[in-house]
Amino acid sequence: MIDFTINGRQVSVDVEEDTPLLWVIRDTVELTGTKYGCGIGLCGACTVHVGGRATRACITPVADVAGTEITTIEGLDPDGNHPVQQAWRRLQVPQCGYCQSGQIMQTAAFLKDIPGPTDADIDAVMTGNLCRCMTYNRIRAAVREAAAALRGEATNG
Repeated sequence: MIDFTINGRQVSVDVEEDTPLLWVIRDTVELTGTKYGCGIGLCGACTVHVGGRATRACITPVADVAGTEITTIEGLDPDGNHPVQQAWRRLQVPQCGYCQSGQIMQTAAFLKDIPGPTDADIDAVMTGNLCRCMTYNRIRAAVREAAAALRGEATNG
């Protein structure tokens, strides 16, 4: 058994230690907001927080998260009102939406480390999260808006 906390809930899973965290989240814990994209950690669709850090769940063996705190898109804010989620909705970032949970989770972790990012900071950090619909300009704008909201600043939108 491997024990960890996910979205504030203690869980124990009986799976092989090398099972990717993504499949444990989706198939065992049955939280399907975290998406499968490339399976090799390059697209970012599977991004979750492990101990508060953005982590690619598709390449993280579940044994590596034993005893840790994991947050998925469902746990970022149970009502979907985290400032990043609000900015995403207000600016209508998603087109198809498939990559967006990973984009949002990457952004939420990033803004804890760099609360006042420049466009260069945003591009550097978010470059590992791919969007087939090419909504990068809206993503950048939403990151800026969420950063301002988290700092308690008004936005002009």
